[in-house]
Amino acid sequence: MSHQLPAPTDTGPVFPGLPTPLPYGPPPRATARPRRRRPLLWGVLSALLTSAVWAVAVLTVPGIVVLPDGPAPEIGDYRVVEDLCATAKLSRFTQLYPAQSGTPYHYSTRHAALDDMYCSKYLKKSAGETEYSSLYMQAQLHRKVNPRAEFDAQQSGLRQRKYLITEVPDLGDQAYVGYLDDRSSSDRTWHYLTQVLYVRDGGLTYYLSWSGSYQEGKAVAPDRETVRQALLMDSRDVLRALAGL
Repeated sequence: MSHQLPAPTDTGPVFPGLPTPLPYGPPPRATARPRRRRPLLWGVLSALLTSAVWAVAVLTVPGIVVLPDGPAPEIGDYRVVEDLCATAKLSRFTQLYPAQSGTPYHYSTRHAALDDMYCSKYLKKSAGETEYSSLYMQAQLHRKVNPRAEFDAQQSGLRQRKYLITEVPDLGDQAYVGYLDDRSSSDRTWHYLTQVLYVRDGGLTYYLSWSGSYQEGKAVAPDRETVRQALLMDSRDVLRALAGL
């Protein structure tokens, strides 16, 4: 934007033989050239028309937009079950922790873009034991968007939270186990352990998480490899069940 200076009260001195100087500021309105607005107006109208046509095409032509991670992946034989807790037998974890604490919680939701199944259970080694292990499980069927980018972001987030990550071969398209020994409480003798298995297989994402705790000198630490094998074995069974096998 140009800033117009106010015209001075006089035009300055007049010297013989030289033209009289003009006042400061723009030339009189009568001598100003008219502005040409028509090309700009047509450019704006053209851009709006193009945007409208593109929006209609996106809404009416399936697959016209290819997302950065590619089109939505195939779901395959995976299906939604009403009760993931009932479908997931978790036989290996049940051998390690035979006593159940409370009632398992589950839900299943359906949507054209995403189906979601969830289950949580609390198990103990014996009925009289006060401490228990928590199991959380979730399976999602992504029907519109490729979940690969978010799956990778989840792994990066676990690394930032100091989880130890180990890849799992021959399980879906991607799979890994995360392990954390948290001793952030004021009593450093307490260990809060978490092991979680994440799996991506086409449009399915799945995790099974185990968590427990123990106090040094008062209890034996759960064997890390035993829990890892339980995660892998039970999860393979769950995925086969979700595929109807």
